[in-house]
Amino acid sequence: MPTTKLTKRVIDAANSADKDTIIWDTELKGFGCKITSTGNKSYFLYYRTRDGRQRRPKIGDHGVITCEYARETAQQWLAAVTKGHDPSSERQQLRNNPTIKELFCRYMQEYAPHKKPSSQERDKRLGEMYIVPHLGHLKISSLSREDIVGLQKTMQKINANRMLSLLSKMLNLAEMWGYRPDGTNPCRHVKKHPENKRERFLSQAEIMRLQQVLFEEETKKAEMPSVLYAIRLLLLTGCRLNEILSLSWQEVDFEKSCLFLGDSKTGKRTVYLSPPALELLNSIPREQDNPYVITGRKNQSHLINLQKPWQRIRNKAGLAEVRLHDLRHTFASVAASNGLSLPIIGALLGHKQTQTTARYAHLAGKTLWDASAQIGTHINKASEISNINDNGKMLCQRK
Repeated sequence: MPTTKLTKRVIDAANSADKDTIIWDTELKGFGCKITSTGNKSYFLYYRTRDGRQRRPKIGDHGVITCEYARETAQQWLAAVTKGHDPSSERQQLRNNPTIKELFCRYMQEYAPHKKPSSQERDKRLGEMYIVPHLGHLKISSLSREDIVGLQKTMQKINANRMLSLLSKMLNLAEMWGYRPDGTNPCRHVKKHPENKRERFLSQAEIMRLQQVLFEEETKKAEMPSVLYAIRLLLLTGCRLNEILSLSWQEVDFEKSCLFLGDSKTGKRTVYLSPPALELLNSIPREQDNPYVITGRKNQSHLINLQKPWQRIRNKAGLAEVRLHDLRHTFASVAASNGLSLPIIGALLGHKQTQTTARYAHLAGKTLWDASAQIGTHINKASEISNINDNGKMLCQRK
């Protein structure tokens, strides 16, 4: 087989007659150019792995890449071989490596079914709207931190943070499934956007205005009765919106004054009912063959959404910026202001993490100030009595 220093001029001039010809480079061991009988010319590198296996991966076609580029690539591959790598095998693995789109499909098929339906729907939406359109074509092993940050910059803060959490979980599973080496998740060190958690609590006057509007709407029959029942229950129980909308009569225990929710954001939980909440539940008529407390327009269904009627009601009450979830915050704020401890409030709201309840700590301030004032007053009285006694003794001694 001919040998010479491979250059563009040499390759351009080389021809193959009836069979394939290989021209070996004299300056870089294993570097060569294959010329087929049809005239195709391609660069390759021949080498042996540490365990003695022979490899001859193609670098690229002459004309598509230059001879100089092919030589540089061959040098890089040889350097990798001396360190124990196998460039040919690694390239094959990369070709066989699934894409981010394929990873998302496997995630939805194998992992997502273990999550709650609402969480599955959110993951599906984030994947189909953001991850797949922007990153779906990339190989899992080639996804970089720069790719993720680039996508993050195009999104709103909350969606970007949720996307990052989902993608990080997907890539952790990719490591477990063997698509990436352990500890290479590129989501690490990608910072989430700071989120200013909105805390809005209704004052006593605002609660009264809301109750008045609910009463007026009930009297005029301007809104569905189920809408009004739902809003009142949200305020009286501190439950999440979906917990009330999907509440079934089977989950209501009037004897024990509890709601035994079979499924919530934090799993099964018990909601302890106040007398006003029990009275409200007792006043709600049951529809035949409908298992739900907050019934919908269709048979055997419950209300799906309260947003439009809530917007009408809150505007009439002068609470235009108040969300339905703020009724849950209001329930917690009333509890904190009345001296209930954070663990008790957390139990009432169904929190699993103490950090979630900690946002209400500052609302207990008035109760703590009152307690401190009582202690200070008591101590001060004791001091005054002590001073009087001391003065009395001194007066007696003078006499």
